[in-house]
Amino acid sequence: MRDLDHLLESNRAWANKIKEQDPAFFQSLSEQQSPKYLWVGCSDSRVPANDIVGLMPGELFVHRNVANVVVHTDLNCLSVMQYAVDALKVKHIIVCGHYGCGGVMAALHNYKLGLIDNWLRHVQDVKGKHAALLDAVKDESQRLDRLCELNVIEQVINVCQTTIVQSAWGREQELAVRGWIYGLSDGLLRDLKICITNQSELAMAYQTALAAVGEKT
Repeated sequence: MRDLDHLLESNRAWANKIKEQDPAFFQSLSEQQSPKYLWVGCSDSRVPANDIVGLMPGELFVHRNVANVVVHTDLNCLSVMQYAVDALKVKHIIVCGHYGCGGVMAALHNYKLGLIDNWLRHVQDVKGKHAALLDAVKDESQRLDRLCELNVIEQVINVCQTTIVQSAWGREQELAVRGWIYGLSDGLLRDLKICITNQSELAMAYQTALAAVGEKT
């Protein structure tokens, strides 16, 4: 239980590989970070943010939680977002869910898991809001896929409605918020057709994304 030497050895091998490619990499990285992207994703260990988009350390600012939820009372998420937008001046916020999400599945089937049930209440709210669309999907696995997609779309809207993003747009800071979803079975990202760059685009982008999901039923 106490021995994790294999992880330390893997770290040394990784660091040496990076230094072979670029001897000054870690020195430069330690002096500043200037990512263009904030990733809001799921905590699932199968969805490693940097790896699936092929970005190096320093190129992606990351916040992860169970089921990639954005809640207006979550000071952790909001603090990450504010630092990314106000200090790092990221140009893109990517909300990325994934198919087969255990948190979304628990919300869909109303599983009772303990403390996390309170967190997943937010996903259940998404389920209730789009009950008619989900009820039209007869296949259970496809219904889970649709809820995973709808959850991302709703979290994109939640990001856009934060005072952080609203203020950035108000001062005409360049900032786009978009929603993607990742396939565990093929390793591919899919664009959920929602990308919002200012307040005036919000309503139309939301309806367009919902329509695209509805077409899959």
